Amino acid sequence: MQDWKECAIRTRDGIDGALRRVVGNHWLGRALALLLAVYLLVAGLLGWFWSLEPDAFPVQENAQTKAEQAQRKFVKGYTTVETLRTVAGTLLDKPGGYLTNDLAPPGLWLDNMPSWEFGVLTQVRDLARSLRKDIARSQSQSTEDTDLAKAEPRFNFDNRSWALPASETEYRVGLKLLDNYLARLADPAKPGAQFFARADNLSGWLGDVSTRLGSLSQRLSASIGQERLDADLVPDEATGQTQQGEVVKTPWLQIDNVFYEARGQAWALSHFLRAIEVDFGDVLARKNATVSLQQIIRELEAAQEPLWSPMVLNGGGYGVLANHSLVMANFISRANAALIDLRALLSQG
Repeated sequence: MQDWKECAIRTRDGIDGALRRVVGNHWLGRALALLLAVYLLVAGLLGWFWSLEPDAFPVQENAQTKAEQAQRKFVKGYTTVETLRTVAGTLLDKPGGYLTNDLAPPGLWLDNMPSWEFGVLTQVRDLARSLRKDIARSQSQSTEDTDLAKAEPRFNFDNRSWALPASETEYRVGLKLLDNYLARLADPAKPGAQFFARADNLSGWLGDVSTRLGSLSQRLSASIGQERLDADLVPDEATGQTQQGEVVKTPWLQIDNVFYEARGQAWALSHFLRAIEVDFGDVLARKNATVSLQQIIRELEAAQEPLWSPMVLNGGGYGVLANHSLVMANFISRANAALIDLRALLSQG
C-alpha cells in the first residue's frame, strides 16, 4: 500500500513538473517571438528611414558658407571643389552612413540605397579624375597637383570593402586631400594650386558625363527587353552574312538597382552642373551655352521627383502599369541630348 502511494505521488509530481516546463517553455517562446517582432519592426522602420534620399542643397551658398567658416578667400573653382566634397561627404554622413558595405541588418537587407550610393560615387570619381587630369593643370605637359593626384585613387577604392581598410576610411582621406587642395587654392601665398576654367577642360569632363548618361539610358530601357544589332558585324553581300540581333533585358531583380543608380547619378550630377554654372559662368556666357546647361539641370532634377509607388514598377508597352525605368530613361536621354548640344557650343561657340 505504501509503495502504491509513493508511486502515485511521484507520478503526480512528474506530471506537475512536465506541465510547468511546458508552460515555462510556452511563455519563453512567446517572449522570444515578441522580441523578434519588435526587432524586425524597429529594423524595418530604421531601414525605411535610411533609404530616404538626401535633399538637394544650394551649391553656391554652401561653398560660400564653408569658405567663411574656414576663413578662406572665395575664389574661382571653390564652388566646384567644395560641391564635390559635400556630395562625397553626403555618402558618409547621411542617415545610416555609408550602407554599401554593411554586414548587419538593416543595412544588409537594403539594396536601393546602396545602388543610389554607387551612382553618386560614379560621378564623384569622374569629376575627381577630371580635376586631376585637366581642370587643375594648365596643359597636358604640366605637373599634376599633388593633393588631387592622391585624392583620386582614394575615391576609386573598392566600394564594398568592410575593413582593412574600410571604404569609408579611404573616402574620408580623399575628402581631406580635397580640402588641402582648396586651402592652397584660396591662399594667394600658395600659387601651386590652380583651377583653369576653360572650355576645353569643361568639354572633356562633359564627354565623360555623356558616356555615363548614354550607358544609363540603355540599361534603363532594357527593363522591358531590347533587340540590339551587333555593331561590330559588317554585312557581307558575297557571303550572305547579315547583322545578328540579340535580346538584352535587365534581370527582374536588378531593375530597381539600375533605377536607383540612375537617381544617384542624377542627384550628384545636378549639383556638379550647378557648381560648373558658377565657376565656368564666363565661358558659358561667351559660348551662349548657359541656357543649354540650365536645361540639362532641369532634366536631371525632374528625374529625382519623389517615387510614390512602394516599388519600382515595370509595366510593358502601353499596359496598365507604369514603367518607372522608361520614365527615368526619358529624362536621362533628354539630358544627354542637351549635353551633346552643349559640347558642340563649347567647341564651336
